[in-house]
Amino acid sequence: MAVAMGRPFAIQSCLSSSFCSLSQNINQSSFGAAETFFPAKPSSTRCKTIAVHAQQRPTWLPGLDPPPYLDGTLAGDFGFDPLGLGEDEQSLKWYVQAELVHSRFAMAGVAGILFTDLLRVTGIRKLPVWYEAGAVKFEFASTRTLIVVQLLLMGFAETKRYMDFVSPGSQAKEGSFFGLESALEGLEPGYPGGPLLNPLGAG
Repeated sequence: MAVAMGRPFAIQSCLSSSFCSLSQNINQSSFGAAETFFPAKPSSTRCKTIAVHAQQRPTWLPGLDPPPYLDGTLAGDFGFDPLGLGEDEQSLKWYVQAELVHSRFAMAGVAGILFTDLLRVTGIRKLPVWYEAGAVKFEFASTRTLIVVQLLLMGFAETKRYMDFVSPGSQAKEGSFFGLESALEGLEPGYPGGPLLNPLGAG
């Protein structure tokens, strides 16, 4: 009787009065095997057991070997790059920065949703539900003014981030940002960070 256990290995059992065996066909890059022999009891069978050690690093598809340039050192690295976009080392650095920007936008969006919903639910301010806010025309400023202000603020922050990526630590030097440099210094290249925007020291 043979029982298939996924792609990496197979189990074969046999009925015999002399021995039982467990055979394997294992991808050595992802799995390791150790053999253990158990002494036979009188009038019983002698069994050979092969202990298969599971893959130490999880991947997006179990049993798949990740590409060599995705060695697990990056946050959230599960070896997913079917198009090979990260083969170039410099390009991979830019992709990391792009994902940082995406995550920061997501965190800012969640904070905005929670804060405005709190004001709306408590009755402090009459605000629209977050998923309807884009269709509302605000009275305190025109749409054109809001777009210009957003471009200026985001452009400033992204320029600082780019400068810190090109020259790591340059945006944390004294006098580069009105004395607030230490509050925005990140642990890795890619402005901003520090206790102001990263109070838990997560990255």
